Amino acid sequence: MKTEKYLPGNLSLNQKLQTLIIGRLMAVFLLLVATWVWNSGHLKLSWDDFPQGLFLIFVISVGLTVVYFFFLRLSDNYAWQIRTQFFLDALLITWLVWRTGDLTSPYITLYIILISVASVFLTGTRTLIFASLCVLLFTTLAALTSLSVIGSFSPAPAFSKVLQIVTFNDVAFLVVGLLSARLSERYSSGEKLKETTKSLANLRLLHERIVESIRSGLITIDLEGNIYTFNSMAEEITGYKAGDVYGRSIYYILGDIGREIGMALRDGNNEEQRARHEMGFTTPDGFVVQIGFSISPLTAESGEKTGLIITFQDLTDIRSMEESVRRKDRLAAVGRVAAGLAHEIRNPLGAMRGAIQIMESRTEKESSQANLMEIILRESDRLNSIITNFLKYARPATGTFAELDVSEAIQDTVTLLKHSPEISENHVLEAELPKDPVFVNGDVSQLKQIFWNLARNAVQAMPDGGTFRIRLEELRNGRVRIVFSDTGCGMPREQVEQLFEPFSTSTTGGTGLGLSIVYQIVRDHNGSISVSSKEDAGTKITLELPKDYAVRPLKAQENKETEGSAASPLKEFLNVREDKGEKVSS
Repeated sequence: MKTEKYLPGNLSLNQKLQTLIIGRLMAVFLLLVATWVWNSGHLKLSWDDFPQGLFLIFVISVGLTVVYFFFLRLSDNYAWQIRTQFFLDALLITWLVWRTGDLTSPYITLYIILISVASVFLTGTRTLIFASLCVLLFTTLAALTSLSVIGSFSPAPAFSKVLQIVTFNDVAFLVVGLLSARLSERYSSGEKLKETTKSLANLRLLHERIVESIRSGLITIDLEGNIYTFNSMAEEITGYKAGDVYGRSIYYILGDIGREIGMALRDGNNEEQRARHEMGFTTPDGFVVQIGFSISPLTAESGEKTGLIITFQDLTDIRSMEESVRRKDRLAAVGRVAAGLAHEIRNPLGAMRGAIQIMESRTEKESSQANLMEIILRESDRLNSIITNFLKYARPATGTFAELDVSEAIQDTVTLLKHSPEISENHVLEAELPKDPVFVNGDVSQLKQIFWNLARNAVQAMPDGGTFRIRLEELRNGRVRIVFSDTGCGMPREQVEQLFEPFSTSTTGGTGLGLSIVYQIVRDHNGSISVSSKEDAGTKITLELPKDYAVRPLKAQENKETEGSAASPLKEFLNVREDKGEKVSS
């Protein structure tokens, strides 16, 4: 029998042994009382009918009980204790049978009971061995008493009678032993099955925890494309809930990826040949994210393909960073041209305006020439305004950073917006601000310019009215988040992707430089800005700013008009990493 150790997992076996020890003592006591009543023939007991042999067995059992408990606490090897206890039980039963009439003893049945109990603690093979031991003890007792080697406490029966009794009981012992062995094996198999089931449950739980902890989306499908695993990261990236997609086709989630699945089945698990794919994915809310994914086959132990595993990542932020780097490269070129354009355009423009003003003073007020000159002056002012905004975008002025209350700046913007002629009765303005002040380190005039530009754009996107909401909250990472949302006309994906480009197409008119300047200011404050919009469903712009940010010193060439934006934005992005850029999605 396998050696058992006293460990927390073996606590049940220790308890079973304690039950066996106490149960044996109680069984002997009940047998003693029952025999006394049987010998008396009535409930009125007398000492003359007291079974002396059973009483001696009871006394020995009490002593053995103490010894058994002592060794149970002294040793954690249960195997030899179990075998020793049952062996001593068999010897005691044999002695009791001898004292109570050997072949005619009514206690021969105790062998059968002992074999049945032993099967609970022993394996099937050892149960048969123990049954054979009982057969050996009983047969030896019968032979010794029949041959008068030891004295008999009953009249000696005929040899044929002895042979009949011994054979009948031995067969009974072996049959009971065989049945008990089968029951022991089935009981042992049941225990192993429980342990195996428990191990499988633990492995399944471990598998689920590993799958859920993976920071990539993970989907497993069968060969028909039906989904049967969908981890939490897949839920976060795709916007679908696992309970809603189990059993559904993968084509319902990711669209037509049949070609990629065919390549995975063809290439197998060859790492070198496994292709990496990229695609645009539309969430249930209508927003588009860029994902990169790979597909690998799942194989059984036999090597047969049973399904596929799809792992994917959200590349939207990475692609946005790449676009931010490209945008900064374009800004560098714009900056180099801007300084030259300022003088080359403004100087002749000023001369033209002065000449037109002189000519206008010498022209009749109501003449057609006067009207044309007025148009020229107005358009020259507009051109000068465009150049001024362009220079602000290409070469913004250095801000004066100081601690300021963002809530107060937002409240000033909302108050100013309420008195704007663009606000009608159908417009609803809401500001969700914390009760306590929220301080950041920044330039108050530039931040108010951001708030005003974003708020005014939102109102202009709702010409027939709607709800505009500003929400301010503090984040745990030392940043603040400001969310501007409206219920206006929204924007298509293409417009969102070019929203911060200079001279981009605007749904509200204007030069298209307002949001470019906003982006520039946010970058200078080491912040980030993201846009999510859907046509006819409104727009949400999320702005995050650090609470404590020290503006980096300007380089000497940044103060020069001709080199104001000539520094490489790619180098700045890779080495300094102070500009967060923006995340654009639609």
